[in-house]
Amino acid sequence: MVRLPLTPAEVERGQRLGALLRRARGERPMLATALDAGVSPETLRKIESGRVATPAFPTIAAITAVLGLSLDDVWAEISRPVEIEPADAGERLAS
Repeated sequence: MVRLPLTPAEVERGQRLGALLRRARGERPMLATALDAGVSPETLRKIESGRVATPAFPTIAAITAVLGLSLDDVWAEISRPVEIEPADAGERLAS
């Protein structure tokens, strides 16, 4: 199965999700959080760092449940519209 490259908006959403989960976890150990959620610590680390921008829904549901987060609140936080300019937009304006 060929996976299409992520869009800049998907990457940004994954970074927001990771930051949100890190903040919610606070001082709680990553290992304990991951084990309580039934995911590997490596998976949680990758999600929190934004390396996995589109984690599976059951994974996020399990992590948010352990952290006491509402899925509705998480979605509202990470799905805000993002304005991303093309990489060469500045170059076009300068010429």
